[in-house]
Amino acid sequence: MSVTVATVTYTREDQRRGEVPYGSPVYNSIMGFLIREARLLDHRDIKAWGELLAEDLEYKAPVRITRRVQKFSEEFGTMGHFDDDYNSMMLRITRLITTTNAWSEDPASRVRRFISNVTVWETDVPDEYEVSSYLFLTRNRAEAKDYKQLSAERNDRLRMTKDGFKIARRSIMLDQVVLGMPNFAIFL
Repeated sequence: MSVTVATVTYTREDQRRGEVPYGSPVYNSIMGFLIREARLLDHRDIKAWGELLAEDLEYKAPVRITRRVQKFSEEFGTMGHFDDDYNSMMLRITRLITTTNAWSEDPASRVRRFISNVTVWETDVPDEYEVSSYLFLTRNRAEAKDYKQLSAERNDRLRMTKDGFKIARRSIMLDQVVLGMPNFAIFL
């Protein structure tokens, strides 16, 4: 399956080699990384989360398009909810943690991220892994009585460095066509 995002096409199957066995040391390390990442974001330690991003980062969430079953492989268009690199992510992080005008997250959302269905593959690049995971997110803002929910498949490229894993690429394939979540300034 190929996913087209802007002018970049990620063909995940072509980048994947051997599947890393569940419960192996590498799998457990990656699972631990994903859990730690979710905890950092849920507890609004955005600065520490930013340190998990590689300097050649690609962070994208293409817009899903409803297609007939014959065109299912083309369900993601060239537009995105966001299309960031390392520099734009650092600007977003800085704005959220150091300025008084980040109104979209003031007051801050109460968010929980649940990560499951994690599969890991080796790649042709030593110490880099393709990782597929499911994300279920709940969000509540201000005095709202209900939660907003979001689900997605995330496809990551994780790179082991001397400082631990870094996110080199993240493609977030949201399950919804229309997001029922205003002020979408949280990280997925």
